[in-house]
This record gives sequence, structure tokens and C-alpha cells, in this order.
Amino acid sequence: MTGPITHIIGAGMSGLSAAVSLIKTGHRVVVHESAGHAGGRCRSFHDEALGRRIDNGNHLLLGGNRAAHAYLKDIGAEASLTGPERAEFHFLDLKTAERWTVTLDAGFLPKAVFSKAGRVPGSRPLDYLKAFRLAWAGGETTVAQCLGPDNALFRRFWEPISVAILNTAAQEGAASLLSTVMRETLFRGQAACRPLIAKRGLSDSFVDPAVRFLEGRGADFRLNNRLRGLNIGDARVAGLDFGDGPAALDDGDTVVLAVPPPVAAGLLPGLEVPGEFRAIVNGHFRLERKIEGFSFLGLSGGLGQWLFVRGDVASVTVSAADDLAEEDNASIAGRLWADVALALGLGAVPLPPHRIVKEKRATFAQTPEQEKRRPGARTGLKNLFLAGDWTATGLPATIEGSIRSGRTAADLVLKT
Repeated sequence: MTGPITHIIGAGMSGLSAAVSLIKTGHRVVVHESAGHAGGRCRSFHDEALGRRIDNGNHLLLGGNRAAHAYLKDIGAEASLTGPERAEFHFLDLKTAERWTVTLDAGFLPKAVFSKAGRVPGSRPLDYLKAFRLAWAGGETTVAQCLGPDNALFRRFWEPISVAILNTAAQEGAASLLSTVMRETLFRGQAACRPLIAKRGLSDSFVDPAVRFLEGRGADFRLNNRLRGLNIGDARVAGLDFGDGPAALDDGDTVVLAVPPPVAAGLLPGLEVPGEFRAIVNGHFRLERKIEGFSFLGLSGGLGQWLFVRGDVASVTVSAADDLAEEDNASIAGRLWADVALALGLGAVPLPPHRIVKEKRATFAQTPEQEKRRPGARTGLKNLFLAGDWTATGLPATIEGSIRSGRTAADLVLKT
């Protein structure tokens, strides 16, 4: 393969997405990754304590995540997700033991307004009408200002949903970002709201098939290869320095910088990026037996927001978890296991083998103030483009946002 090369810096979801989009067109691609593996935060690994392969974090996709589904189709992994046939979200209030199911479709709001049977327990018709405020939520409006906070629907549905999507407390999370997600899912009917998770693991769905796809088409992967600096001249990146001095780029070569925001800012002085971050804590527990036919459960009144079960491993996710991430792992495990045991009806069983995974800078803080700091894919250099869930995609920092950012950067490369 001959012709210009695109150097993709970072093999997380945004970098892999850019690489897949480019190589489909016959473009030459070299992927540089500072770690010894691809995938970034979206990956699986074998955990010795559990004796199982687990994901570093839990990710829930929706049927309306069109970029993610297109990416999976490109790499031959479109059948690697699973979920209920209908857009059903099961919830449990850990304090009251109440359980309910929310079925999301185009008639969700009207049915809830006119029928008590279609409502979240304790909610009122007026609470559902507040959802229409999302359609014109201003850039300074928070989720709590828009939808809550003094009603059961907010506490039992909107808050856990928004915290999981934005990884930011509803009192400070940007309503405009939640609004975008709702327009692409809730307001497009049941198929767009259908919840999906990886059947086996994130790497099996999003990473390993992508690496095989890229290498099969001649992509060059260079792992454990950290970019130390950019050689800039004549309004373009003229060379890349990986520690041995700048390696010159040819005139037609381009660069996609798909790294975390602090790294991007360090490589490109003057680049404004989000500067506040929020943590995510995941607890993984090995159960005594496999649970069939159960995938995930929304939690209210407890520590976490979502419980996922795959085989004999139960995983609970706590988003916007800055305070919790400062606690010791033993304390976190005990608190999370109490919620898991209650949710699964296990009774007073001892703490099983487990793993606590903390990501203290999991995403940028998705507040109105930080949203304004997200840069576009274009830079002031004619052959350098940005990708990442922290760039100005209009979406929250999710897998869908990451993949879409990579496609945007690839499109700009091809136009160049």
C-alpha cells in the first residue's frame, strides 16, 4: 500500500474508530499507543482474584447509538451485543424493596401522563411533562433544574439515568447533553431505546475485532510507543517525536490526536480542553452460581446506579464517584456487595471474591462550564485533527461519542 499516511496517536475507541473509517477507504494508517494494549478504558482483562475475564468498566449501549452499531458492523462484530427484545429498563429501590419496569417507546410520556399503570411508583402526571423541557434546555441549565429535583420520577428514573450517561451529578450535569441523547433515543421509538451490553466483554466486541480488521488490511500497530512531542512548522505537524528525536512526516501525511485532554493540551500548547474530571468506581463480584436470563438492573436508593450480571459475575457501577474513590477498597467492596446481595435476593451471604476498579479521571466533568471548553476536531494546524469523547461532539463522553469523534476526524483527513 502506498500513498500518504495518517498517524493515529492513541488506540482507544476514538483512535480505533478513526483508523477503521480511514482504512476502509484504502488509506494507510499507523496507530501509536502508549500502553501495551488497545482499547483505552474500553477493554477486558483476566482478573486473578475472580478467576474470570472482566471489563474494566460497565458500558450500556442503546439501539439508537448509530455510530457504535455502524462501527461494530464494519469490524464484523455486530452480533456481539445482547439485550432484551423490548426497550425495558428494570429498577429496584434498595430502601423500600419496590421493583418496577419502565418501557421506553414513542408513547412513553403520553401513557405515563394518562395511565397510572405506566408510571414509576410515586410519580405524578405533571412530573412526566417536565421531560419536554429537555427539548429547549439552554446551555447553562442543569439536569436537576430541568427535571427535578423534588419528585419521584426524578429520583427513581431521571437521576440514575443522567448520572450514568453524564458521569456527573444531576445538580451540575448539563441538561443539553442529556437532551441530545433523548432526541436520538427516547424520541425515536422503542428500537432506538433498546438497551444492549456486550455478550462476552468489551474487548471481544469493540477492540479485538477492530485490531484484527485493521491488521488484516495492513495497518501498523506500534504499542508501548508514547508520543513525546510534535515538531511544528509552516502551520503543520512536520514530525513526531517518540523519544528518539522528531521523525519527519511527508507532505501529505496527517495526524489524528486521540489522547486524553491533559495529554493533548501538553502536546499542543494553547489548546483549550476540559480541565475538571469525575471518577467512576466499579465493583465486580463472583457469584456461587450463574444467573440465566438477567443482564442489568437500575438501582435507586443505594450506592451505585446500575447492576450488570454476566454468567456468574455481578458488576455494579457507581458514576460521579469522586468521594467514593477516596475510600479504601475493602470498605467499598462491603458496601457494594450489600446492595448486590439485596438486589439478587441472595440473603446474608459473605463477601465473595471481588475486584474494585477505580478510575479517578474516567471522564471530564460534563457540566455547562466544562462543555464550553470542548474543542472541535480541527486545529490551527492543517494536518492535525483531534478525536476523543472530550471533543465537541455534542454528545456525552460515552462509547458513542468516542466512535463518532473518530469518524469526524477521519472525514476531515479524507477531505484534506
